Parts: sequence; C-alpha cells; structure tokens
Amino acid sequence: MKLTIKYFGLLAEVTKRNEEQLDFSGTLINELLDTIYLKYPKLKEIDFQVAQNNEIVSKETIITQTEIALLPPFAGG
Repeated sequence: MKLTIKYFGLLAEVTKRNEEQLDFSGTLINELLDTIYLKYPKLKEIDFQVAQNNEIVSKETIITQTEIALLPPFAGG
C-alpha cells in the first residue's frame, strides 16, 4: 500500500520534509513507525502522536487510510 506520511512542527524539521510517499506492506501503526524510525532514527527521541482519518490513534491501530499524520505535542493555553 502506498501511504502519504505528513510531518508537522519539529517532526518536519527533523525529517526535512512536510510529507512523503511510502510503500508499506504492514498493517499496524507500530509497524509503520518502525519503518519510519529506520529512515529517521532521531524521531525515536521525540514524543509525538499519530493521526489517521483526522483522529489520534494508538500504535496498535490497524492502518485503514492512506494518509497518516505525525503530530508534535500540543501546547495548551
């Protein structure tokens, strides 16, 4: 499956891109993250959330959409 991965904030700075296409054969978010960590090991050091279909999902979530967003922590106010 071809996924579009979108990076925001600090994550975009680390990867030096706002989005990219990724061929992925796994089924779970944590498998996708393992693939992304191989490409960008520094992301392991950053706390972030994953969104699918505009909803925050857990690492055990099955990938059902072709667009995944990696979101930095949000500051409240």
